[in-house]
Amino acid sequence: SKDLKGAMETLIDQKRQKLSTVEKLDEHMDFASQLIFAQNRGDLTAENVNQCVLEMMIAAPDTLSVTLFFMLILIAEHPTVEEEMMREIEAVVGKQELQA
Repeated sequence: SKDLKGAMETLIDQKRQKLSTVEKLDEHMDFASQLIFAQNRGDLTAENVNQCVLEMMIAAPDTLSVTLFFMLILIAEHPTVEEEMMREIEAVVGKQELQA
């Protein structure tokens, strides 16, 4: 837990340094950036920022897997939607084989 927390603090520090040197902020405005700016304004502490990012990193895989599971169930229950999705994939990708 301490190793993960330390790694997260390092990544946030790197992000903070990058934000201080970029010319166009709008190209770098993501969740972590918003948290860092909230800390700069005094709305959050450094510990708040670290905890938020850490929780997002830990929670994201579970949330994503559940979302994908239900998405696949819904697609399986609606074959016309699946057919439309396959047509769109073929229109964009062509006949080449899909790769993960």
